[in-house]
Amino acid sequence: MSKIQFIHKYEDIISVENLLEGWKEFLHGKKKKADVLIFQNNLMQNIFLLYQDLETKNYKHSEYQVFNILDPKPRVIHKAKVRDRLLHHALYRYLYPFFNKTFIADSFSCRLTKGTHRAIERFNSYYLKASKNNTRQVWVLKCDIRKFFDSINHKTLLKILGSYIEDKEIIGLLQIIIGSFYKRESGVGLPLGNLTSQLFVNIYMNVFDQFVKHILKVKCYIRYSDDFVIVSDNKVWLEEILVKISVFLDEKLKLSLHPNKVSINTFSSGIDFLGWVNFSDHKVLRTKTKKRMFKRLRKSSKEETVNSYLGMLSHGNTEKLKTKVLNFLQNKG
Repeated sequence: MSKIQFIHKYEDIISVENLLEGWKEFLHGKKKKADVLIFQNNLMQNIFLLYQDLETKNYKHSEYQVFNILDPKPRVIHKAKVRDRLLHHALYRYLYPFFNKTFIADSFSCRLTKGTHRAIERFNSYYLKASKNNTRQVWVLKCDIRKFFDSINHKTLLKILGSYIEDKEIIGLLQIIIGSFYKRESGVGLPLGNLTSQLFVNIYMNVFDQFVKHILKVKCYIRYSDDFVIVSDNKVWLEEILVKISVFLDEKLKLSLHPNKVSINTFSSGIDFLGWVNFSDHKVLRTKTKKRMFKRLRKSSKEETVNSYLGMLSHGNTEKLKTKVLNFLQNKG
């Protein structure tokens, strides 16, 4: 079966109208940022200058500002300039709706109506399916890709994008954005800070998702970014497909599994996935997640922060923990 093709043209993406719409979306939550205010002071002139550079093929991506965050582990974020991030949003407006339709239902990262809680709900439903409603032993193959964003191969990514997008001007623009950053060696790596990076890694990993679902014929598979799980009542089969998965990732996508984050365990022993330890009849918050939550609450007890954590806790067996949070906030106040 032939792939569906991206029908929009370069002119659609770089149009002033689309750049203005992209600006509205980019502005959300950033109105008070100094660099955003400076760009907005001469908004129409800046947008026309960007359009001119794109229209005449003189656009060049700027260098990145580098800073470190804890999320929860140390990460290096590369932040592009406002003008480039505006373009990322303008591109995203056209690319995301198209590529989202090509993704499997069980890819949950950076997609509207998906997210971690939906992924965990699906995980539990697959447990019930594989265990015949909790009547047989179930095993979970859990994997993590090593240095995921740092290992995305530019040439492979552009080849995947080119299989959907015929417009050479769009591919040329994507090549500029993808090539604006590399890690370790030229032609490898995507920056964590770019909106486009979130979409690019899903497009990249969709090749793997399709392999798992349609070649390996795996029924109970879930992926969230670089973490994925497969649920089965057959441990030997999981061991066999693990070898095939490793070979495919290496040969087709130039990725490797993290050797310390590959496991095959029974569901009943508790599976640590997406911040929760999942059991057959309940789930509890991971110890590291709890520590991170209280650490953040010590720094900030803003209403939105508190409500965010209470909302998260509502998804698991956390009555004692919710009481502890409320007592902590009361004592802090």
